[in-house]
Amino acid sequence: MSEVVLETEKLDKIYRLGRREVRALSDINLQVKNGDFISIMGPSGSGKTTILNMLGCLDKPTHGKVILDGVDVTKVPERKLYKIRRHKIGFIFQTFNLLPYLNAIENVELPMEGTKKSGDEKEQRARELLEMVGLSEREEHRPHRLSAGEQQRVAIARALANDPTIVLADEPTGNLDTKTKYDIVRLLGKLNMDQGTTIIMVTHDSHIATRAGRMLSLYDGKLVKEKEGTQLLKKELVCPYCDREIQPDNTFCPHCGKKL
Repeated sequence: MSEVVLETEKLDKIYRLGRREVRALSDINLQVKNGDFISIMGPSGSGKTTILNMLGCLDKPTHGKVILDGVDVTKVPERKLYKIRRHKIGFIFQTFNLLPYLNAIENVELPMEGTKKSGDEKEQRARELLEMVGLSEREEHRPHRLSAGEQQRVAIARALANDPTIVLADEPTGNLDTKTKYDIVRLLGKLNMDQGTTIIMVTHDSHIATRAGRMLSLYDGKLVKEKEGTQLLKKELVCPYCDREIQPDNTFCPHCGKKL
C-alpha cells in the first residue's frame, strides 16, 4: 500500500470582508499517496487556487489540518514554514515566474540556494534536470530566448530541484497553445510514471484534467466527486480508449492510433 504523503482533515477557509463571510473551502478531506498524479478541476471561483495555497503552506486554513509527511503544517510558525516549502514542495506556476536576467541553469539552481549543496553540485543537478525535461541544448538561454513551452519546462525542472515530496502545479498549461499544453502535461505524466513524482495539478481544462490518475471536481469550495483519469490506465499499460496493451513511451496507441 502506498504511503500517504499529504492529507487534509475537515479543511475550511473563510475570508471576512467587513461583516460578510466568504467560505472559499468547506470540509475538504483529501489523501494524497506517494506517486499519485491528481488533477483538481473546477470553474473560476470554485476554490482551486485557495486549496493549492493551503496545500503549499502559502496560507493557513480557518479550521482543519494539513498534514505533510506526518507533520501538521498548520501548527508550524511562519518563520519555519519556508524550510518546508523549500525542501518538501515544488511549485509550477501558470506564468512560469522565471527571473529574466538568469539563464535556464541559474533559474533551476535558485531553489537550491541556502542548501548544503556546493556550487558545482547545484550546477550538476540543474543540468541533469534540464536534460530530463529535454532542454540540455538550451540551458544557457535566458527566458526571452525560450518559447513559452520551453519556459514552462525550465519551471518544471526548477520545481524538482530539491527532490520535493510533492509538486503543486497551478494551471501549468493555462498560457500555452494547444499542442504545447499537451506536450507539458505528457511531460508531467512521464515524470510521474518514470520518477514516481507526486503531482497535484489545478486546471479548469477538462481535457487536461483527464490526463491525471485521479480527477477531483471542486465546486463552491467543496470536493464533490472523484474519478479515474487516463494516467492510471497508462500506468497499467492499457490504452484508455481501446483497452489494448501499450508501452510506457508510446505517445500514440499503436492499435487505435489515438494520442495518449
